[in-house]
Amino acid sequence: MKILLISANLAKSPHPVYPLGMSIIANALESSGHHVIQFDFLQHDTSLPDVAAAVQQHKPDLVGISLRNIDSCNALNERKYVDGVRQIIEVVRRESSAPVVLGGSGFSIMPETVLDTVGADYGIVGEGERAIVDFVEKASRGEFPKERCLRAEPGLQGREILSARYDADIMSFYRKNGNIAGLQTKRGCTHKCVYCSYPVLEGPRIRPRDPALVVDDIRTLTEKHGASHIFFTDSVFNDDAGRYLELVHEMRRQEIKTPWLAFFKPDGLNDENVALMRETGLCAAEIGSDAASDAALKGLGKGFCFKDVLECTELLGRHGIAAAHYFMFGCPGETPELVLEGIENIKQLEKAAVFVFMGIRILPGTALVKIARRDGLISDDDKDLLEPAYYISPALDRKWLEQTLTEALGPLDNCAFPPDAVDHKLDYLHRLGYEGPLWDLLLKERERKLKRRSRLKLSPKTTSPTQRTKAHD
Repeated sequence: MKILLISANLAKSPHPVYPLGMSIIANALESSGHHVIQFDFLQHDTSLPDVAAAVQQHKPDLVGISLRNIDSCNALNERKYVDGVRQIIEVVRRESSAPVVLGGSGFSIMPETVLDTVGADYGIVGEGERAIVDFVEKASRGEFPKERCLRAEPGLQGREILSARYDADIMSFYRKNGNIAGLQTKRGCTHKCVYCSYPVLEGPRIRPRDPALVVDDIRTLTEKHGASHIFFTDSVFNDDAGRYLELVHEMRRQEIKTPWLAFFKPDGLNDENVALMRETGLCAAEIGSDAASDAALKGLGKGFCFKDVLECTELLGRHGIAAAHYFMFGCPGETPELVLEGIENIKQLEKAAVFVFMGIRILPGTALVKIARRDGLISDDDKDLLEPAYYISPALDRKWLEQTLTEALGPLDNCAFPPDAVDHKLDYLHRLGYEGPLWDLLLKERERKLKRRSRLKLSPKTTSPTQRTKAHD
């Protein structure tokens, strides 16, 4: 069959993300003998006429659409993405009678609701590699399932987790927008954070890919597609079982030096493994610190404290690795006193970039749903949660919280509140051709400013001897 795959992602903050999920599905389908065309909505500047042109040109037998995010998860600047998928499907319907199948992490969080909202024919929930191949094989014979939502349990591991079929044309767009290529090294999450959907989507156990195949992917991205930076897209790179070190050792054995970054938790690192990662190209770390006080961290179900956040930042700094932290205010149990404590804690992270969210997006399947119902923030009738709902501790006044965070964090030039406050700077740097996560460039700019201020304070004033005497008097 001829299949048109469309990535419907619109999010670009803090940097545009290559449509990895779509490309993995493309590999699964092409490996089964089907002809696949990949189309990235973001690359085409969200142009619906371009979608129509792609359908007209390729005349697909089936259209698959990947939804990465439901919305921006930013209470102060909400962007809803599901309407964009509905518009894409309307265009496809006008141009073709091909069945439309949905997939992706955003879809899998609330599948029935999204399916009904956007008007697709079918949806695959969870890991789609095998399920989509089975669906297409049957569809080619005119056989379609009675159920509209097909559920795939998370069970692939090792070599069963396929590489992405990176598209050269799509990659050229991301090369011009930060030049960061996404790559998955494992699936699953063993943590029990109350707000997080990763265990729901990928299961509660770690399923690593073959390290040698991951290194092959790194070489493909750098040597064939010209990627200058790799982003490991795992929910948490430094898993407690240490499987990430198996990959890092393989990277060192094969002399990988490509700059890379990943999402880390702040505990469990030491000088030895950070030095090893630095040797293989680790240049920046995005850290899920999440809350800025010990009590708030406990409310989120975290297993570390703020001391670990500080020590992690200092550890990475010793090895020359830029760090960015992500914090949320309004956590379960958080009070005005804890907010003020958290602000003072954040001020200690002078050498790191800090992105701050107000409120926590409530997602189906997470423990936060029960907490929010207990605290009266959502009702039993709010079952699908497609309309963005945010948890903010009942002990906090929303207006007070926003004003307090704005006044305290706004003047900090290493801090972004709301989290998209520096997006215009990052977009500008992209247009100038800068590559990488770019928030590390903001840190370097801040460091230069601090050095200039320090030199000005230390430099002697050009005054006459009489003036100097009066000054000393």
